[in-house]
Amino acid sequence: MVVTLETDNYERYDPALLKKIPSGTEIIRVSNRDPWPALLEKRAKRTQETIANASAETTAQMLSAHHNFFRSRLRELIRAAEARLYHPDMAMGWIRAAVKAIERVCRSKPADVVWATAGPVSSFHVAAKAAQRMGVPYVLDFRDAWTITFNDFEARRPRWATLRDWNNMFRFLKGARSAIFRSHAEAECYYRAYRGALEPAKVHILPNGFEGDVERSMPLKGTKCELFYTGTLGDYRYDTLLDAICSLKACFPAEAAQMHFHFVGEGNEVIAKQAELLNLNDFITTEGAISQSAVAILAQKAHALLLLGRPATMKGHELFAAAKLFGYLKTGKPIVGILPDDQAHDILQKVRVSTIADVTAPDKIVAVLRAVLRAWADDNLQSLAPDLVACRAYSAEIQTRALVAALEGAPALDPFVPGRVDVPASLRVSIARREALFRKRSAKVRQDAHVAVNALHNNP
Repeated sequence: MVVTLETDNYERYDPALLKKIPSGTEIIRVSNRDPWPALLEKRAKRTQETIANASAETTAQMLSAHHNFFRSRLRELIRAAEARLYHPDMAMGWIRAAVKAIERVCRSKPADVVWATAGPVSSFHVAAKAAQRMGVPYVLDFRDAWTITFNDFEARRPRWATLRDWNNMFRFLKGARSAIFRSHAEAECYYRAYRGALEPAKVHILPNGFEGDVERSMPLKGTKCELFYTGTLGDYRYDTLLDAICSLKACFPAEAAQMHFHFVGEGNEVIAKQAELLNLNDFITTEGAISQSAVAILAQKAHALLLLGRPATMKGHELFAAAKLFGYLKTGKPIVGILPDDQAHDILQKVRVSTIADVTAPDKIVAVLRAVLRAWADDNLQSLAPDLVACRAYSAEIQTRALVAALEGAPALDPFVPGRVDVPASLRVSIARREALFRKRSAKVRQDAHVAVNALHNNP
């Protein structure tokens, strides 16, 4: 049984994906009755429809108006007010209704466990409340590092609200049957940040993955080597890629003329504008968001797939591995990773990808692009493909066993050992401060308990 938030506004909406839901799955959609998020949803949907049907000139005018000083300032004031008023997130209004829906449906079909994925973080509140009322365990599944890495909404929170979020997360982690994280580094961050809340035996590692088996089909060579990128682009770093393409064009023009980049997804307007300014229009094509099936077709036609990382200025960027990476692994195609030292970099190394370049080194990016071009020219792209067996470790079939262990409270398939990996550099200071805070709180709790025991002993 799935209880989910009912909404008309999605970052991406592909109705074809609904067909993949097993027929026996009961889905209960709960609305958020708060009028403000509903108003924002309608406005966002209307804007998306307008942009989708507008000309390029009209879209540019709309984006320019969106970023003018007055609108930007007003938008920031509204976002700051939301961060103060909504706890733990903008989906707050569905918590009570979701708990009631779970109780109602479980009267006729009792649940064995409540499994909550976040975001939204409010789903953790729903799980803890519903599980307590029904007397069943709950499992927390972190698909993002909430309260740990940078988040626009959390960054705007006043100190008192942040402390409230931390205390709630401590309570949720301590009461959970299991806590699922995407990597050992992420688990280490939570183990230290919420010192005393997590027992190592309750930690399960479950990265994102893909459905089905790894494919092994290479497209026809064609006249150009096609590199494909899908997904959001706005908060990823691509400036050094553009520098590298410029260098390739200047130093190796004949090779550069054989390469083409196709970007599909949200936020591509910026790179399209940069490509025009740098005179790279012949090398870069951009396109808006399309359905998953259309993305799959374009990925099949590509010779290599492009992966980017978050900027080093973003707190916790080392924990990121874009979900698109796992779709890339399924294709069995060469992957060009232009990355910092992050989880995506680690995963590509595990599947034995050789075409990884340091995002801070344009010369190394050029070298990787030339290696792909050489393999394409020699009809030898297969030599750059990731290892088939290593990729299968991320298939849903294998991941399911790890999930079942977490839901049942059984030993983890990939046990977590505290201290085996270190906290990422960009998080060490903030994690250490949080750890000290909860150590101090735990010490006070123990002291108060000791005083209470002595009082009872002296005054029976």
